[in-house]
Amino acid sequence: MTWLVTGGAGYIGAHVVAALRADGADVVVLDDLSTGFKERVPDDVELLEGSVLDRAALDTAIADHDVTGVIHLAGKKRVEESVARPLYYFHENVEGLRVLLSAITDHGVGSLVFSSSAAVYGMPDVDQVTERTPCDPLSPYGLTKLVGEQLIAATAASHPFGHVSIRYFNVAGTAAPALADRGAANLIPMVFERLSAGLAPRIFGDDYPTPDGTCIRDYIHVADLADAHVAAARRLTADPATALVVNAGRGVGVSVREIIATVGEVVGDPGLRGVVEARRPGDTPRSVASAELIGTELGWSARRDVREMVESAWAAWAA
Repeated sequence: MTWLVTGGAGYIGAHVVAALRADGADVVVLDDLSTGFKERVPDDVELLEGSVLDRAALDTAIADHDVTGVIHLAGKKRVEESVARPLYYFHENVEGLRVLLSAITDHGVGSLVFSSSAAVYGMPDVDQVTERTPCDPLSPYGLTKLVGEQLIAATAASHPFGHVSIRYFNVAGTAAPALADRGAANLIPMVFERLSAGLAPRIFGDDYPTPDGTCIRDYIHVADLADAHVAAARRLTADPATALVVNAGRGVGVSVREIIATVGEVVGDPGLRGVVEARRPGDTPRSVASAELIGTELGWSARRDVREMVESAWAAWAA
């Protein structure tokens, strides 16, 4: 079985590719390199430079490599940017998926793993978010992910294929320095970037209804998340009729202030504090996963804690 990984030169995608190869899977990558890097893709994996919006590129990738399953990670993911550019996000995330689904169904590809997001839930007033928690996204980004899940289910109902949508919570850390997150859209690299510039980390709002006033998130190590994709791929191989939506998180909430404190311990500045700025549009006060269903259905659970995430990310940043 050959897996096409869209966005496989990106931060999460490259970890997924590495995990699939370690599991013995055949892999080909399609990436437009808008945020990905060629050097993240292993030498024994072919990288096709192109977009999921390009139907011809998809046709070539699927036909030339006898693709039987797709792991779809390509897309845009910055919540604040999506608020400013909603039509761009719908074009990239929803239209890109529509074109991909058209290619999948026309070529008879039997399996799809979809990169979804906890942003589909919005601001639920619950201690832990389950897959049964009502979805009410606060941002266009979250809405594109929810529409994506619905589009997949509707397409599979008329053109059957197996599918697993994984709702990511907050991804951090790295399995190897070469695969590290090079952007500054996620909290931990944002903190590192500020420290490197001699500035205090930024805290976007400290008046949320949480114990320390800052947002609480469920952080998951990117290597654990990559393993979740492998578990989904295995399930689809064993049961092609699978249709699942699952959370991927640790079930543990950590605040922005707590993350900054952990960074301070790791970098040797135990008194590290942040500077408070205005809230960002689209941010939710608390988002913590229930990971029970993914454990039951895919036999997966996270193994690494926040300290390991920060230590691995810092080692890569400082290298």
